[in-house]
Amino acid sequence: ESCRCPFPSVCKILWLNPCKFSFFRVMIEENYTKERKIPMSDCIFCKIIAGEIPSATIYENDEFKVILDRFPSGEGHALILPKNHVPNVFEIDPAQAGRAYALAAKLARAMKEVLGFTDMNILQNNGPIAGQTVFHFHIHLIPRREDDGINVTWTPGEPTDEQIAAVQAKLTNLI
Repeated sequence: ESCRCPFPSVCKILWLNPCKFSFFRVMIEENYTKERKIPMSDCIFCKIIAGEIPSATIYENDEFKVILDRFPSGEGHALILPKNHVPNVFEIDPAQAGRAYALAAKLARAMKEVLGFTDMNILQNNGPIAGQTVFHFHIHLIPRREDDGINVTWTPGEPTDEQIAAVQAKLTNLI
């Protein structure tokens, strides 16, 4: 069955057909129409963190909750959620982002040992063009196996040395 939802690019990103999941499709539509600035009271991840929506929690501390993705790309696909509502990497406190990635490294090692996969994608999308569908910062931990059918790739560009130098000049000494 082909996707009939208004966001077919989201289907490709999430490796699923939201048309089969009407609740999920509505959530995506609402997030897109709210211009990525949804209040905490409407945030599905805030509701999961608050216990209003059930989740399969695999780890929790005072700052983060880690759950299995309800619509996973494969076995063990997990999400690291900060308990405070922050929309994206542009707005998260850098120290908190560092702690989130430190947690990702610890979880990745433990998950690899328990689930026996060979590789892992660690993804974090920011904004709809980048594939973000829930506007609450989160990190995807996606276990990978040979021939799993998951595709997280792009076509490499071929910039000239001058183009690279121009971008380098813009970005050098930003922080």
